[in-house]
Amino acid sequence: MNQQLQHLMNCIQSVDQTIRPSVEDHLNDLTKPPGSLGKLEQIAMRYCLMTGTDRPRTGKKKIFTFGADHGVADEGVSAFPKVVTQQMVMNMLSGGAAINVLARHVGADLAVVDMGVDWPVERRAGLIDCSVRSGTANMATGPAMEVAEAEKALLAGAELADKAANEGYTLLGTGEMGIANTTPSAALFASLLPCPVEEVTGRGTGVDDTVLKHKIDIIKKSLEVNRECLQTPLDALAAVGGLEIAGICGLILGAAARKIPVVVDGFISSAGAMVACRMNPAVKDYLFFSHLSQEVGHQTFFKLFDVQPILDLEFRLGEGTGAAMAMPVIEAAIHIYNEMATFSSAGISGS
Repeated sequence: MNQQLQHLMNCIQSVDQTIRPSVEDHLNDLTKPPGSLGKLEQIAMRYCLMTGTDRPRTGKKKIFTFGADHGVADEGVSAFPKVVTQQMVMNMLSGGAAINVLARHVGADLAVVDMGVDWPVERRAGLIDCSVRSGTANMATGPAMEVAEAEKALLAGAELADKAANEGYTLLGTGEMGIANTTPSAALFASLLPCPVEEVTGRGTGVDDTVLKHKIDIIKKSLEVNRECLQTPLDALAAVGGLEIAGICGLILGAAARKIPVVVDGFISSAGAMVACRMNPAVKDYLFFSHLSQEVGHQTFFKLFDVQPILDLEFRLGEGTGAAMAMPVIEAAIHIYNEMATFSSAGISGS
């Protein structure tokens, strides 16, 4: 691990629990039976701990959608060709993707980040250019990228989080676009959770039974081919991960270092979050997991990683759409905490 990345790791500390009693007292003093708002109260507590204050505030929101291509797409593990990555990134830049609509709806700014799209022509205006290389190599035949390339992608993501913090954003979200990226995500889950490949491998873009079996075989082959390169989370990320997954991981690391909550999107974003947490367990303190994806392995992840999603909307799109939908729920929890009357102030007799 290079010195810059090691310094980032050292900056990430677990949340300070000393304010927990005061936050809990305030939640219990709100004019309702204790705990009756369920997850909203849990979210409010976690948000306070993440931001280190019992007087939380909401502010600007930003979703980062990272795009990259994957060499393993050449193995026929997706229902769509690799060119769809660049086409969808262009759609996002023109404002026509689902994430554009939902980001506008919830009042979140959207950044589209090129981490490694395999452009056939010159890159387009409007992208944040953090490209490390034009897509990963085929992980079924060797490492997807060099460790130094993974480190570069991590630091690029962390720099985006740091810049967002300096610009006053108080809540960040993750998203991605990359044809075949459920394949490296499943490989990372199998390697780092760890668990059997079959338990974390789903249909992605909607492949049939034959392609699903092939996809499982390719993931198993990739893990075997790269077996010696899976000794650390960083090594695993380089060997069987993706550039957009590394960008998400870096954004999460950078946000945790600045104590900014991050709303993790779906299956692929969860893979990036898991790598970040394996690199520094304190990172987990700063994450909200937005939703349960329809991708079968997401449920396995939540069970083995011992976290719960905020929503279950039967999404399986990615892009940051789940993160966008969860952001208003988090904000609602903070508004309840800040604006609801208390028994003390309202003169209402508590139980």
